[in-house]
Amino acid sequence: MHRQTESDGMHSDDILLLGIGIQPPWQLVDQHLDTSTQPHELHLEVAGERGARYPCPTCGTPCPAHDFQQKRWRHLNFFQHHCYITASVPRVKCPEHGVHRVEVPWARKGSAFTLLFEQAALALVREMPVLAAARFMDITDTRLWRIVKHYVKQAITQFDLSTVRGIGLDETASKRGHNYVTIFIDMDRRQEPVLFVTPGRGKETLQQFAAFLASHGGDPQQVLEVVCDMSPAFISGVNEHLPNAAITVDWFHIVQVFTRSVDTVRKLEGKEKPLPTHLRWAVLKRGQVGHLTDNQLLALAEIIEQGLDTATAWRIKEKLAWVRRARTQRAARWRITHYLNWARHLVGETPALEPVRKALATLSTHIDRVVQRWTSTYTNARLEGFNGLFQAARARARGYRNTETFMTMIYLIGSPAGSILKSI
Repeated sequence: MHRQTESDGMHSDDILLLGIGIQPPWQLVDQHLDTSTQPHELHLEVAGERGARYPCPTCGTPCPAHDFQQKRWRHLNFFQHHCYITASVPRVKCPEHGVHRVEVPWARKGSAFTLLFEQAALALVREMPVLAAARFMDITDTRLWRIVKHYVKQAITQFDLSTVRGIGLDETASKRGHNYVTIFIDMDRRQEPVLFVTPGRGKETLQQFAAFLASHGGDPQQVLEVVCDMSPAFISGVNEHLPNAAITVDWFHIVQVFTRSVDTVRKLEGKEKPLPTHLRWAVLKRGQVGHLTDNQLLALAEIIEQGLDTATAWRIKEKLAWVRRARTQRAARWRITHYLNWARHLVGETPALEPVRKALATLSTHIDRVVQRWTSTYTNARLEGFNGLFQAARARARGYRNTETFMTMIYLIGSPAGSILKSI
């Protein structure tokens, strides 16, 4: 195999230029290794050829240099050494558009990093928490977040939502007890389903989504089904901004409402009398032998034997599985009606079971939207997957400072932005 040498026309400077992504009229004019710093720094100085003309950034017309400004960019490490590129970047005087700073081919406008450095940073962020990636790249997490946000925003502009017909939405806190964000997904997409993320959890989020959908080739009039929870704000927003969409209350949120009611009853009863040590997870998990430990089974047996209010609330929650097994919409409606009558009789007027009464009232109010799921083509698993997405985004954005960074990470790992950025 023939090795190309300097005698063949390939010089060491040419190899460095290839590694940086520099093309004529730019050329390497100096290089030196600074060993007085830790880690050592390789400095590469780049300049344009004498008398070179540069394209006007507005129209592309080759123009002479007007003046120069010294700029520096962090590049990928050269072995174990940090690498920096320094260049005198000209402003050109265009006859039509006046004086403007030219854009260099190795870095995007306004960035202090080369394109190759940013590509490597994005690749790391897709695989590890941002804070860990920042430490690996030896930059601050603030600067790395700035890179990630830029490219994610750029990728979002390329979304094509022209085929969106069914959506799911849910909200989550960006941090415990802090601001909420609402996430919209395409129910027909198995991979990267996230379409839109916005702060808040009210009716206005639907207005914002409808505008976003229209601006990316979609049509709010063509959305035919929305899967969501029982939030009055969401339902009102869907009716106003997605007028042709049928609303399906997903089963996951029904179970969630009753599970929370059981936990509330448990906490209230625990203030009045001692409860079994392992009771909390015993009542929160599905009441099947394979899902419960021996201690949890014993805790359930104890409260059932004592006839506690928590046991009554747990029985009502577990009975939902019987409703879920209905095969048709008609059967589901009959089972829900039967279930409500049975549960109300069981609850009676017991004050401690007020949280369960509220859960039953919620189900009764939304019965038409709940039975809609029996004719829906969308499964519960899509909405249940939200929780996994939220947890992954929080883990990857560990150390994030605000809602915007949390939203950025949701886009990066859950939306088409991830695939778009792989092609950069």
